[in-house]
Order: sequence, then structure tokens, then C-alpha cells
Amino acid sequence: MANNLLDTPIEYLKGVGPERAKLLKQEFDIHSFGDLLRWYPYRYVDRTRFYKTNEISGDLLYVQLRGQIRSLKSSGHSKGARMTAQFVDDAGSVELIWFAGLKWLQGKYKPGQEYVVFGKPTVYNGKINIAHPETEEITVENLKRTSALQPMYSSSERSKMKGLDSKGIMKLQKTISLLVESKIPETLPEKIIENLKLLSREETLKQIHFPSNPQIVLRAEARIKFEEFLYIQLRILRVKMMRQENVKGWVFDTVGEQFNSFFNNHLPFPLTNAQKRVIKEIRQDLGGGKQMNRLLQGDVGSGKTVVALMCMLLANDNGFQACLMAPTEILANQHFVTLKELLKNMSIHIGLLTGSTKTKDRKVLHEALRSGEMNILIGTHALIEDVVQFKNLGLVVIDEQHRFGVEQRSKLWKKNTNPPHILVMTATPIPRTLAMTLYGDLDTSIIDEMPPGRKQIRTVHYFDSQRLRVFGFMKEQIQAGRQIYLVYPLIDESKTMDYKNLMDGYESISRAFPLPEFNVSIVHGQMKAADKNFEMERFVKGETNIMVATTVIEVGVNIPNASVMIVESAERFGLSQLHQLRGRVGRGAEQSFCILMTSYKLGKDSKLRMDTMVRTNDGFEIAEVDLKLRGPGDLEGTQQSGLIGLRLADITKDGAILQHARGVAAEILDDDPTLEKPIHAALLNEMKREQKSSVNWGRIS
Repeated sequence: MANNLLDTPIEYLKGVGPERAKLLKQEFDIHSFGDLLRWYPYRYVDRTRFYKTNEISGDLLYVQLRGQIRSLKSSGHSKGARMTAQFVDDAGSVELIWFAGLKWLQGKYKPGQEYVVFGKPTVYNGKINIAHPETEEITVENLKRTSALQPMYSSSERSKMKGLDSKGIMKLQKTISLLVESKIPETLPEKIIENLKLLSREETLKQIHFPSNPQIVLRAEARIKFEEFLYIQLRILRVKMMRQENVKGWVFDTVGEQFNSFFNNHLPFPLTNAQKRVIKEIRQDLGGGKQMNRLLQGDVGSGKTVVALMCMLLANDNGFQACLMAPTEILANQHFVTLKELLKNMSIHIGLLTGSTKTKDRKVLHEALRSGEMNILIGTHALIEDVVQFKNLGLVVIDEQHRFGVEQRSKLWKKNTNPPHILVMTATPIPRTLAMTLYGDLDTSIIDEMPPGRKQIRTVHYFDSQRLRVFGFMKEQIQAGRQIYLVYPLIDESKTMDYKNLMDGYESISRAFPLPEFNVSIVHGQMKAADKNFEMERFVKGETNIMVATTVIEVGVNIPNASVMIVESAERFGLSQLHQLRGRVGRGAEQSFCILMTSYKLGKDSKLRMDTMVRTNDGFEIAEVDLKLRGPGDLEGTQQSGLIGLRLADITKDGAILQHARGVAAEILDDDPTLEKPIHAALLNEMKREQKSSVNWGRIS
């Protein structure tokens, strides 16, 4: 019965009813009593302090006063009507003002009665007033209530119209807290509560809404954050355990002719120790009889593609095909060109399948796949189409996987009787806390070493007024035989403005770098694919000196001779994107440069981004700063908060709690892998309930 009470539909709570219930469901996803209890305050107002009228200033968020309301007066007509009153205490007076509900105010305030007034002070015509203050007669009961922290709840414009502003929601929380008192079941095993000195669930929910002091708020928040992280980690680790136990993988036990021939005769450069270590980790997975699910992280230029190729050659040596899926045609083409070049002296049949592949070429390619003649297929999401059938797919490499949906990736599982091994690659370094949450069921390999001979890219920040100095530097680099990228932002909301900026920039560059001495290419998203490819090809061949582009060149362009990256309006880019753009240069033996151009008007966050880029080339350090600045919801489209279902916990700030929760989750599953023991029954039920409201990030492929 206790559980059923929290599952009671919200319309049955006194003060809600059908209309408000519909609003709560639509606006806040509150369907039940339990959902309302989990609608936590976003902050608290300190009602423990009473101000004197002579202490009030316009920059205070809220003030609470104690005194008398005198001389209530109305003025104006119709829409301009208002009512004012003088609020008086022993230190002076302040004006109260109302613009609505004026009839209701008539006769409300009694002479000589003491009131508690609460509201936000503002300054108008040099005088301080409080508009629409909360007012209550002083009684023993409300003095007790005002000597506490008052919760503030998120609301919406629609909900406010139905009386569900912060105060309205607080009233509902008061009603429900009395109703469920002593009826809230515990969800954590007693042993965990004792060991971690946590509040009980009943006390936690009571104190999070109506705390008795500031210290206990922190204890209530800590319990909720720990529990939210615990459910996520239990789900992720259970999926990992079940996959390791139940999902059989193809056994690649032969290191054969293709792998050895490439390693001994065709590698264009020696592998770094980090690459060797990662290949060893992957080989252990591939030979273990379990399906591999591994995340390969490495900064731009660290050599992930060569590692992926050697793994694909292992698949070929064991009689299996391999495929590599990239998020864009440009990147798929780049991988195809790179791998073709690396394999040019070997008898490996490699194909390319994208949306631009012609119908007649597709037929030939599909037949080669079905017959097993094709060893490696590179492509975009075209690879997941039902018509694409492999004879024996054994390994799938997914590049920049965050750009593919869960359903898209899962279709690759069905391309063979047993699911193929999965290697996920990313050049976007993922902070540890985010990786533990989003990719917690994946084994992780990190290439943390750059190939020898690669010089660190020098990054500088210039303001627009220093543009002539930058032009002079560009001419020096071109005379030395180098090529230059000049990148403009492209943001969906303002495509017209961005396009104008790009074209204005192209014209000014063409004037500053005129023919025939200089040649300038331009590439942007509104161009036809053929025109775009033509311009890219001119730059690749060295026929043009400068590439003016939008962020279409962020990934997939590998031109060793391009040694300068200039980013216009750099303040409009996120750190992760700036780091990706910088990685387009520095691919040859020459010293490379990244120049960040901004206006003088830089906000605090923009300045920190520029300073971080100038200070470090370390992708993981940059990712940590980016996570703190932008939050997890905006990092590479993960939209973390809504998808993972975190209400109070924050992976940018609560990393220590997350790591602790993961350790506890691992201990629980070591003792009880299926959570079948009676002491874990409540935990399992709550975990299942939480799971319904969030995407299962535990399955990456």
C-alpha cells in the first residue's frame, strides 16, 4: 500500500484536480504523488532574517519585514489602476504597490495589526518599493514558518496562470508531505545507509522540501545525488556484466598474413607505445570469445585510424569482413582515401558507400559484399540500410559515434548471426565523469601519446583591430610554401547573417590576396556537393593558398601542407569545436599555428575559452574546462540531463559522489549480480522505475 500511495495519480491530490493535473503532466512530467515529491526546489530563500526598512536597497533579491500596513490608497483607472500602502516599522517606512487583485485588497489590512511582508525591493523614481508582496498576519504558526528556509520551485508561464507558481507548488508539496508522512518506503539497503551515514528516504524528502536548517539541506541533497548516480551505475554495470556473460563474440585467434604484412612492410611510420598498448588491449578482446565493446579515445592526429585499420586486418585474417561508419560524407571519403593509400601495395579489397554512390556502383559493391570478395567497407549511415548485406561481418568501427542515434547503431548488430565486435572511436576527449555516465559499460582505451616529430601547434589570440598584422603573417607563410584555413562560424539560428559574414570575409581576403599571386578557395554548406568537392580538391592539390570555409572542414580534412588555422569570431565556438578545428593543422613536419580572432567585447566565459586554447593543447584538459563551462547537456549533442534523468545530481560538480556511487554499485553487483536477494528488492524496483524515464545509455551499439 505504501508503494501504491506514491504511485497515486496526481489529480487525486487535494488542490490539483483534472485541469491542474493536465498542466503538471504537460509542463513538468509530474504524473503521480511520487513525481511531485521528486520535483525538488532549485534554491531556498532565507526566511530566518527580518530586515528593517532602513536596511533595504534595490540590489537585494528578497527582503522580509515585520510591521504595520497603513494608508491604503488606490489611483488610476482601468488597466492603469494600482493600489499603494505605507509599510511602517520602528526604523522607517517603505511603499508597497499592487497592480492586480485590487478589489480583493479592499478592507484586507486592519489598523494596528502586525504583518509579515516578503518580496523583492525595486527602485522607481529614486524611491524603494515592493510590488505584489506576500503578506500575512503575524501568528505563532507563521512566525514559526518564516523562521526557516523557504523552497523555490521552477514553474512556467502556463502553470503560473493556473496558480502553480513557486508558492502554488510549495502549497501542494505541503499537502503531500502531510499525506505521505510515515508512508515513504526506503529504497536503499540499511547497510549502505549506515555505512555512508545517509538520511533515511523519508527524512530526505521531508528536509529537501522544508528544511529545518541549511546544514540538513546539504545532507538531503547528498543522499539524492548519490541515489541518482547509483541507479545509473547499476544499470550500466549490469548491462556490461550481462553482455560479457551472454553475448558471444567471434574469436579472432589468428594473427595472419594481412596484419603481419602491413605491420612489417607497409606501416609508413613506427607505432607509438600508446598505439601498441591499445592494439594489445583490443587483440585480447577479439580473442576472448566475448563481444568487444570498446571506446578508443585519442586526440586529433594521435593515430586512431591506423589502429582501427590493423584491427580490421585482424578480422580479415580470421575470415571476417570489417566496416567503418563515419558521420559525414567528407569524413567517410577521407577515411577511404587514407586507407586506400595505406593498403595500396596489399591485396585488400576496400569499398566506399555513401549517399552519393551511383546506383550502378552500388550494385557491384553489394554483390562484392555478399560474396565476401570485399574485405573492408567504409561508409556513412548508408551502411545500416537493409539492402547492405555482408557475407561475414566481424568488426564494426564507428567514428565519432555520438553523431549516430542508438537505433542507427543497433542495426549494425543484425548484420551477422552473432553481433560483430564494436570499436567506437572519438577525437573528442571525454572527461572522466562524463565517460563514466555515458559510456560506463564500455571498456576504454586511450592513445595518450602523439607520433614523434609532430610539433605542438602554437595558438595565439588576436582582436579584430590586429587583422593587418595577421594578413602580414599569412603572406609570410604562403611565401614559405604553406597553406591556410580561414574558418567562419555557422550557427543555425542565423544562417543569413553567417552567410553574409562568410561572403564579406571571402571578398576582403580576395582583395588582400589578389590574383595571380594568390589563389583563394571557398567552401560552405549551401554549395552543391560537386562544387564543394571541386574546391576541396583544388586546396588538397595545393592549387589554392587559402581555404575560406565554414565548419564543414572541422573533421575529415587531412592536408599536411596546411599549417595555419585562423578562426574568425572564435568567441562563437565552443572549446571542443575550437580544439577540433585546431587539429586540422599540425599534420606535417613544419611548425603550425592557430590564430583565434575575436572582438574586444568578450564575456567572462569567452575569455576563459580563449585563454584555455592558448595555454594548452591537451584535449582532455580542454574537455574538462568545456564541461564546466557549458555543462553536460551541450557537449557534442549528448543532452545529458534530460536523457539520463538526473534531477539534482550534476556530473560537472558531483564527480566525487559519482565515483563513490560507481564503487558501491560494483560491490552490490559482485555480491548479487541479478539483484535477486531480498535486501535489494526495493533497490531493484526503484531502479526499474527510474529506468522508464531515461534513455538506456548502457547500450552503445
